[in-house]
Amino acid sequence: MTISEESRHRLYLRLEEVLGSEEASVLMEHLPPVGWAEVATKRDIDALAVVTKRDIDALAMVTKREIDALAVVTKRDLDALESRMDLKLESVASRIEGRLDSELRGVDRELRLMTWRLALAMLTLASLAVAAPHF
Repeated sequence: MTISEESRHRLYLRLEEVLGSEEASVLMEHLPPVGWAEVATKRDIDALAVVTKRDIDALAMVTKREIDALAVVTKRDLDALESRMDLKLESVASRIEGRLDSELRGVDRELRLMTWRLALAMLTLASLAVAAPHF
């Protein structure tokens, strides 16, 4: 016999007549929401636990293999990226070095010119200082 909502309602009304409203509600709350054939037994739950554990263990093994494979690929990609970055950094360093050498040569040239100019100016002033009393 299938239990329908209509039959559950009739049972509730009958229980309400016999036991009273509160007692009928308490008793109806102890009945399953569906037929007893739909209620899981301890054996059903234990079987489900075994299957679930097996599935989780299998997933853990697949996941570990996938992680190991991904780690190898990631390491290879990172090594390749490191090599490319090293080449780029060497290129940038050599360009900076070239510019610094050029700039330093320019600064060196300017310092030499300024030194000569200053030396000539001091020589000129010393000559004037020596010659001034004779005029």
